[in-house]
Parts: sequence; structure tokens; C-alpha cells
Amino acid sequence: MSTSPVTSANVKQAVPFFGVTNMEASLKFYIEGLGFKMTRWWIPDRPEDKPDGRIRWCWLEKGGAAIMLQEFLPARRPTETLGTGVSVSFSCEDALALYREFKSRGVQTRGRPTVGNRLWVVPVTDPDGYRMEFASPTDAAEESELQE
Repeated sequence: MSTSPVTSANVKQAVPFFGVTNMEASLKFYIEGLGFKMTRWWIPDRPEDKPDGRIRWCWLEKGGAAIMLQEFLPARRPTETLGTGVSVSFSCEDALALYREFKSRGVQTRGRPTVGNRLWVVPVTDPDGYRMEFASPTDAAEESELQE
């Protein structure tokens, strides 16, 4: 059986898909806190989906990055801790500018920005425990911490 080569041109973007326990809290964090914009969403309207007018799935964008959120149905909520072992890194032009923006919106980071792997890294955690890092290149010394 021969296989033909697969071209990478078909792959356009990897988008993290987070199951969340409270869509309202998640949207507040991502939109009001981190400044993402909702560009697509789904509100159930079929009787079997038990419509209540609330968003159950959405696609959020910030710059060239995107994430998807979908609220677990109450009967399907996992019992384990969400976000364990998951970390998404967003490549940025200026992570420190984002840090200041996030702070001005009341977002608590997991710590001050630090330099790791020649990148300023701004660590945040969403309401369900998903870890994200916003990172930008720097010439600052490894393990430097932003002094304010």
C-alpha cells in the first residue's frame, strides 16, 4: 500500500478547545479581562438541546490567535480538575504591553513576567484552571523578573 505525501498547506491553524464549567465567567475573563473578541458562537435552539438563550460554544480571537470554549452540560461535567497539564503559549510582539493591559482590566497573573528561553513570559490561568502564557522575544537576561 503506497501513501502519497501529505502537504502541510492544508493545516491553517491550531486552536485550543477548552471545556468550561461556567460560560459567563469564562467570557468575562477572556473578553473583559484578556481582551479577546467573540467572532462566532452557538446558542442552542432545538428542543432536544434544552434552549435557554445562553451561549454554549464560542470562538474567540485576539490578534492572529484563537480559542474555542464550550460549556459542559451539567450531567457531563467532569469530576477531575480541568486544565491539568494543559498550557497554551501565545506568541506576541510585546508581552509586557499585554501584561499591563491585563492588569488594567483586573486580571491576576500567576506571577510577574519573567524571562525564560529568551522570551518575556506573562502567565495567566482561566477560571477553569487552563494555563496560558503570552510570550515575546527579548534580550533581557534569563530568569529576569519585571520590576515595576
